[in-house]
Amino acid sequence: MSWMVVRVRGTIHARHDITETLAHLHLTRPNHATVLPENPAMRGMLIKVQGYVTWGEADAATVGELLAQRGERTPGADAGAPGPEAAQQVTEHGFFGAEGWKPRFRLRAPKGGWKSTKKPFARGGALGYRGPKINDLVRRML
Repeated sequence: MSWMVVRVRGTIHARHDITETLAHLHLTRPNHATVLPENPAMRGMLIKVQGYVTWGEADAATVGELLAQRGERTPGADAGAPGPEAAQQVTEHGFFGAEGWKPRFRLRAPKGGWKSTKKPFARGGALGYRGPKINDLVRRML
């Protein structure tokens, strides 16, 4: 299983360790997304930057749509269309197990806009853990 992570806010006036953690997660700008493996190290990084990102469990259908519409190949990788096996591999292991793909998606702002970018999802905002509802958000951003 893996997590889909979307960056919501910029890093103006953010602490240095927050910006470094976001860079390690390949989330360099708002509205960028990535798929990370579900393990304690990644969970700790997400908890650290939870005031800047939203995340939840990724499903294979959403990852397949992202790879088809917004996936970018690394230089020198074959330019074939992404198949269901690539989506399944990214869903199970995150981008660390996927060869030939850049580890981020550049998305648009969601249709209908963000809710409050200063409140957690549980209180009606856009930040923090949102479970499987992350797939609805990502589809709005395609």
